[in-house]
Amino acid sequence: MRRYFNPSHLSAGLIAVLVGYTSSAAIIFQAATAAGATPAQTSSWLWALGVGMGLTSLGLSWWHKMPVLTAWSTPGAALLVTALAGLSMGEAVGAFLFASALALLCGITGWFDTLMRWVPKAMAAAMLAGVLLRFGLGTFTALPSQPWLVGSMLLGFLLLRRWVPRFAVPLTLLLGLAVAAGQGLIHTEALTVSLAQPVWMAPSFSWTALIGVGLPLFVVTLASQNVPGVAVLRANGYTLPVSPLVGWTGAAGVLLAPFGGFSFNLAAITAAICMSPDADPDPAQRYRASIWAGIFYLGTGLLGATVVGLFTALPQALIVTIAGLALLGTIGNGLAAALEHPAERDAALMTFVVTASGMSLFGIGSAFWGLLLGGLTAWLQQRSR
Repeated sequence: MRRYFNPSHLSAGLIAVLVGYTSSAAIIFQAATAAGATPAQTSSWLWALGVGMGLTSLGLSWWHKMPVLTAWSTPGAALLVTALAGLSMGEAVGAFLFASALALLCGITGWFDTLMRWVPKAMAAAMLAGVLLRFGLGTFTALPSQPWLVGSMLLGFLLLRRWVPRFAVPLTLLLGLAVAAGQGLIHTEALTVSLAQPVWMAPSFSWTALIGVGLPLFVVTLASQNVPGVAVLRANGYTLPVSPLVGWTGAAGVLLAPFGGFSFNLAAITAAICMSPDADPDPAQRYRASIWAGIFYLGTGLLGATVVGLFTALPQALIVTIAGLALLGTIGNGLAAALEHPAERDAALMTFVVTASGMSLFGIGSAFWGLLLGGLTAWLQQRSR
């Protein structure tokens, strides 16, 4: 039993979960708010996400004896913040089910690689950058209202990115909490430690929600989350069938979508923590770190009500700022990948600009129109050549 309670496994699993939550839980909270979720429904979202990530990480790592870590789709959550405006919770849940069902279908049929060839990497990266751009801008739009809080977090982040880049986001969050507490901006009077209660949210289906939210959610999760997740596994020498992993994450989404589990996928950044030599010098034993991460995810999911209360107690400027800073690297990587090849640049730029515009046409959000117009641009250029 001592092998399962190795301190390095425990610490790697705990750090992976802390990095995952501190870097993007604020975006989940914003997405639930955009969907008009009540506090109980938001708590259920966090319950479903924690339970889904915990069970899939624990089960897949134990079964394959490899560090297979799953996560929620952070870019997907960012997409939802803008795309869910004007939709009912039932329509949102219907879109979640649709996206997860497509992922499950990809896993069962083995279409994962085929679909990725249909959606050019440059266009997928451009759509991701366009979706996330408003979060990066949010850091600076919040600056005039809370200059000391946002300014100190921004300065701290820039310095920490140079000294301890891996922990820059969690440490910046701690800095922001300290400054906010010093200014009296944190209100914990109503904060209590309590277990989350799952809330059933009946799905309803509309073509505008399925096309405008469900399809872009599926594409952005597949391209910006599962592909890097597979790359991390391969780079660390772990070879295993990929399609079944995508299928299991899709199945988890189908089961938990009515409770708020909007999307699950293979992790990349947090998975790299569990695959590092710091987790275990022996690569064959690193899966135990992912098992511990799964256990910690289960714990945070069960305490989802407390997490909701914590975010309610924090100033909105802190949440907006930490979300924007956490996504700066992803925005930069997306733009770099989108503009890398001159032959694909026009299509990628069209996708980025349309997606970033936030336009809505016929009730369908900008992410879909970005992909459509970008694809049309790519097709016309190919015909021209």
